[in-house]
Amino acid sequence: MHPHPAPPPTGDASYAPPAKLLHWTLAVLLVGMVASGWYMTAIEDDPGSAWFFNMHKSIGLVVAALVLVRLVWRLSHRPADLPASVPSWQARASRATHRLLYAAMVAMPAFGITGSLLSKNGIAFFGTSLPRVFAANHDLAEIFYGAHSVTAWLLVGLTALHVSAGLKHLLINRDGVFQRMWLAR
Repeated sequence: MHPHPAPPPTGDASYAPPAKLLHWTLAVLLVGMVASGWYMTAIEDDPGSAWFFNMHKSIGLVVAALVLVRLVWRLSHRPADLPASVPSWQARASRATHRLLYAAMVAMPAFGITGSLLSKNGIAFFGTSLPRVFAANHDLAEIFYGAHSVTAWLLVGLTALHVSAGLKHLLINRDGVFQRMWLAR
């Protein structure tokens, strides 16, 4: 631990309220979606499992839309720089991790949606069947579902790294980096 924590950044380095709302909403939804996806694979052949798959697909479409909104927001609203106390290698690692998180947040629903559109069941958005874009192709659907699953694992790993870094800044560095995305600030 540092004997003298770095002072918080000067000025308002906090993210804008819409960025914070999207961050935390997607954090909760993505954790729930990964957990429900893992649960679904365990009950795939059980009676009544179709409800879980349909709900996962419907919420997945909502997540995909929110990810796109977040991406547009982020591309049009640059956050404040990290404090000067953050070493340059950590700042570069942070940027790389954020880019990979965004890539995974875009790719995961894209793979799942494409796999679903290629499946025999298609997609029903909260009970309303969406039009077919592709002819059903089980083998191709399975490739996209596999990519969806791999991307979920990648997202879990990147999220663990992201959370660990945030907690390091909160508990060890005490440099205000974590508070930039906290809702109450």
